[in-house]
Amino acid sequence: MPNKYEQAIALIDAENAKDPERDGDQPKTLLYGQRMAECLDQFAPGSPDYLKIAARAQHIRRWDIPRDTYPRDRSGYHLWRTKLYSYHAEVTGKILREAGYSDETIDRVGDLLMKRRIKSDPDMQTLEDVICLVFLTYYFDDFAAAHEDDKLITILQRTWNKMSDKGHDAALQLDLSDRAVSLVERALGG
Repeated sequence: MPNKYEQAIALIDAENAKDPERDGDQPKTLLYGQRMAECLDQFAPGSPDYLKIAARAQHIRRWDIPRDTYPRDRSGYHLWRTKLYSYHAEVTGKILREAGYSDETIDRVGDLLMKRRIKSDPDMQTLEDVICLVFLTYYFDDFAAAHEDDKLITILQRTWNKMSDKGHDAALQLDLSDRAVSLVERALGG
């Protein structure tokens, strides 16, 4: 019989497996959650279960709130992201309750999914570092193909500012494409 952590991860993965969008042959959100979990294990081994759960649930059922339901400008993007944060916390909270977690743990995971206290909460900072590392490792090149260099440099600078020194060190060790390396160097003023 699975323990409550294993049950929570299985329930999160079951929800993410329903994603109609694909990344190769896998549901996009399921693969993203797996990549987040793997990156967290490498970046911060021995992380507490609540942080592992937040990493795995980072984009849970994201397809339920499509980006195109919000204006295609920066303000619309921020409204969409804020709505997603609340939604991810709500969906994950229901799963954690079903798995038998306490309100305290549910609130803790919810705070992480809501991106509260990024610079003052070490666990939130770790999660943010992992989010940025997963983006750079798996998603940046496809994203970059659709955008101009100046916009990408600005995005990379904002991404870099969200990261800790440990996150910076890890990012500089990533095996990035030549274009990504060039853009990162330009973003960092190099």
